[in-house]
Amino acid sequence: MALFSATIFISAALLFLVEPMFAKFVLPTFGGTPAVWTGSMMFFQATLLVSYLYVHVTAEWLGARRQAAVHLVMALLPLLVLPIAVPAEEWAPPAQSNPLLWLLGLLLVTVGLPFFVISSTNPLIQRWLSETDHPAARDPYFLYRASNLGSVVGLLGYPLLMEPNLRLVNQGTFWSLGYTLLVVLVFASAVVLWRSPTPTAAPSTTHEDESAAEGGSQEMIATSGDPLTTGLSSSPTLLGRLRWVGLAFVPSSFMLGVTAFITTDITPVPLLWVIPLSLYLFSFVVVFSRSQRVPGIVHKVMVVLLPVMTTLLAVTILSDLKRPYWALILLHLFGFFVVAMVLHGELARERPPARHLTEFYLWVAVGGVLGGVFNALVAPLVFDSVVEYPLTIVLACLLLPGTVLARLFGRRGEESSPPAVARRLSRLLDVALPLIFGVLAWGLLWAVESVDPSIVDPIKNLVVGLALVLLLHFAYANKRPIRFGLGIAALMVSVSLATTSTVLYEDRSFFGVYRVSDEEGIGLHEFKHGSTEHGAQLIGETPPEPIAYYDRTGPVGQLFDLLPEEDLKENSVAVLGLGTGGISCYAQPGQRMIFYEIDPLVERIARDPSLFTYLRDCPGEFDVVLGDARLSLANANDGEYGLIVGDVFSSDAIPVHLLTREAVDLYLRKLRAEGVLVMHISNRHLKLEPVVGDLARDRGLACYAQFDDNEKDVPYKFGGRWAVMAQEEADLGRIPEDERWLRCTTNPDSGGVWTDDFSNLLSTFEWN
Repeated sequence: MALFSATIFISAALLFLVEPMFAKFVLPTFGGTPAVWTGSMMFFQATLLVSYLYVHVTAEWLGARRQAAVHLVMALLPLLVLPIAVPAEEWAPPAQSNPLLWLLGLLLVTVGLPFFVISSTNPLIQRWLSETDHPAARDPYFLYRASNLGSVVGLLGYPLLMEPNLRLVNQGTFWSLGYTLLVVLVFASAVVLWRSPTPTAAPSTTHEDESAAEGGSQEMIATSGDPLTTGLSSSPTLLGRLRWVGLAFVPSSFMLGVTAFITTDITPVPLLWVIPLSLYLFSFVVVFSRSQRVPGIVHKVMVVLLPVMTTLLAVTILSDLKRPYWALILLHLFGFFVVAMVLHGELARERPPARHLTEFYLWVAVGGVLGGVFNALVAPLVFDSVVEYPLTIVLACLLLPGTVLARLFGRRGEESSPPAVARRLSRLLDVALPLIFGVLAWGLLWAVESVDPSIVDPIKNLVVGLALVLLLHFAYANKRPIRFGLGIAALMVSVSLATTSTVLYEDRSFFGVYRVSDEEGIGLHEFKHGSTEHGAQLIGETPPEPIAYYDRTGPVGQLFDLLPEEDLKENSVAVLGLGTGGISCYAQPGQRMIFYEIDPLVERIARDPSLFTYLRDCPGEFDVVLGDARLSLANANDGEYGLIVGDVFSSDAIPVHLLTREAVDLYLRKLRAEGVLVMHISNRHLKLEPVVGDLARDRGLACYAQFDDNEKDVPYKFGGRWAVMAQEEADLGRIPEDERWLRCTTNPDSGGVWTDDFSNLLSTFEWN
């Protein structure tokens, strides 16, 4: 058991080390688009599914012992492509092509085979155990906990240990050594399998036989009706297989949805995606534990908590709460964990006999893949806003195990089956009551808005509060999950349709949800991505006046006043990141300003005269080049620009590949000899000034920075932190003499400069 557990543990750790590591490998070559990360995850999920299919088919056709011989050959093949290394430049996609196919091809050639072998280890070893005479062979699912513990270690180990301490090339070597160790462990496991006697009887499918094998404690659990011990008694059916897919789909989609929600709609905290994924994996560790008594008790507690938590999540979403953000983050994370524990607990409860183990994992993998595909690909194309998160909350409610609630909260005598008429009436009410409730809520809010819009919010809060009581009644008193889930859906839809909004425009692309609103009703259009401001304009001024981050009293206005005139007026200007286009008002008549923007939707918003008019009405000539800023800028002529402004670092998902030594070298090539590089480094949780200071020190550049927080005295102004660099101090004009600009801070360690081969995002984090 120690050998098998160690083999699964090492394989899972390697699996979750290689995913972020290789995505970072390809970042400079393919750019900082979310497509790189999403495309990589799609590949890894699809490969996982294929590997589970391989295990299932070979186990059914060859049997475990012959399958072991085949798998040893498969395990040796990846040694031909190791160690993992930074991809060659010839894999860089053409500038105007979709990089997804190139990325998938690179993943297939470099890590496809080792990832395939590693991802097959968990179900493979469990199947091997089931083919031995070991007492645990009848129920080997508990080994799943070793897999998920290894996954958590690998997941947390990369940002905490590998990324801060190892260069990418060393990370590849380290990972390759780990794979070699795994091959040795797999070979040893195969030897143990071959030397073990064949089971004298087929694995039992009844609780009584399992109790005899496991001992008296198992018998007591079985007779007590523990919810995590009932699934080994029957072979899978079509409905059962579909239920496995659904029970795996919802937590997978929920995990991605809650991550996107808390990092965009609440606050952009970097690396926060690690926590939901860790909770997701840890839930498997608990529910597939070898000892069934504690997980069974925990499962009951989580089932009781699920209606309360999902209702609270719905309330916070409808109330648009933002503060205190740390409490909201904890609430949503705990709500997700409760859902994952309940649905994964149902998976554990419904697991089939060991002879169907590989098929079980195959269908679970299908559900996980579908959850990822739904959130990453389908939702951005189908929905204009983030609908998938509320939708998974509703689905989780519909999958609430009502039988467990009935046992816990039911009265004596309720165990008997109700008459057919009563059952049909209950099913009808499951749909009718939520529908009536939703229509009444919508009608009330619509009527209040028509009479007095100023009291809509208090009435909305009252409706949501009353709904909380009614929905919990559906769950606990009625024990009707469908009625409860549809009630949650009706509440969300009715409040969303009836509530007034200042949103002028909302749309969604592959890169996120964008919203333009007039919060004050005075023509102040604000552009947001989630909770992050990306610019604003006071509509009606002609010509428009730059505000928000580009206010004339702020750092940008100072730069255009203090920098040498020839850099600003006689040369072209490159701006990395478009936003509203507010900086365009600093262009001189006839001056060329090129914006490098990754998202076509942002350009459409900036050029829509009903939303923003900077690009239309400000002086100058403006072009927008679509694509990753670093890849697109590489196509510009050397020495073309007098000024380059990097304005893409204002949210949590900063493009690290634009803050490296190689990126700075690119900027310097595209600048004139006396040109100036400006970077907007505002961030709520990352201290980026020392990163920029280290880059300037590394390349011998003069560097000054300013943090401007004077917002209250200037209407419509957003404060921010900016840095400016040049080859010589003289190239910065009067900035070195201005007391508002201070020399850039640096890190004490001069060897910590960020490069394409090394970065440490965690070192810049501060909890604000």
